[in-house]
Amino acid sequence: MGFFSELKEDLSQAVTELTPEELEAEKTENAAPETADDLSKMLDNMDLDQLANAEAESDTKVNGEENVKVGEAEETVEQEVYEPRTEKLFAGSVASSPVADENSIITLNMTVKGDITSQGSLEVIGNVVGNIDVMGKLNVTGSVTGNSKAAEFYAEKARINGEVHSEGSLKIGQSSIIIGNVFGTSAVIAGAVKGDIDVHGPVILDASAIVMGNIKSKSVQINNGAVIEGMCSQCYADVNPTSFFENVKKSSGKNK
Repeated sequence: MGFFSELKEDLSQAVTELTPEELEAEKTENAAPETADDLSKMLDNMDLDQLANAEAESDTKVNGEENVKVGEAEETVEQEVYEPRTEKLFAGSVASSPVADENSIITLNMTVKGDITSQGSLEVIGNVVGNIDVMGKLNVTGSVTGNSKAAEFYAEKARINGEVHSEGSLKIGQSSIIIGNVFGTSAVIAGAVKGDIDVHGPVILDASAIVMGNIKSKSVQINNGAVIEGMCSQCYADVNPTSFFENVKKSSGKNK
């Protein structure tokens, strides 16, 4: 209690010692402007740099810390909400999708005019006038007028007017007729082909095969009865005949 009593006496003495002029000046300095003229005079007397610094300090104190926290919160929301949605959006895109486990059928009495694309397999029993591009197997027992592309190609009693591209095996059954070039990794031909055959693997020509065109392959098996009008070249074979005989000629020259 003695400490507070002494503090009260010191404050009272300090107020008493102030002169009337000092009291009036202090009141004037802290008093709020009563009229527009008083406010204008006050602003004229203040330094503009002091006003700018005071405003900047006020904004920093009020908004500085809160803005940082808000920015961090917004960044967290973007990471948690938008990134997973982007992954889901592109997870099922065509470029990254595997071959679909589905089989579409062009029935016997159906005719399709226009190009056909599919991520699955396709069976053509009817007629297609247009190009076909499927990621799965293509099985043709009808007719196709246009180019065909598939992972694997099978034709049985088919009529095809256009090129055939297979990323895998080719099987052209008996009574099938293809007018166009044929490409694949392996081929078994029992039908008729009018066009060049370009296969990186083996080619087997069955007894009923008729080929009018050149054959490029790794190996050729021609069964008795097959008819070929064209040249056969095993350009994809492991042994190059030209290099072989050049080496033989060089060896003979050295022995002499």
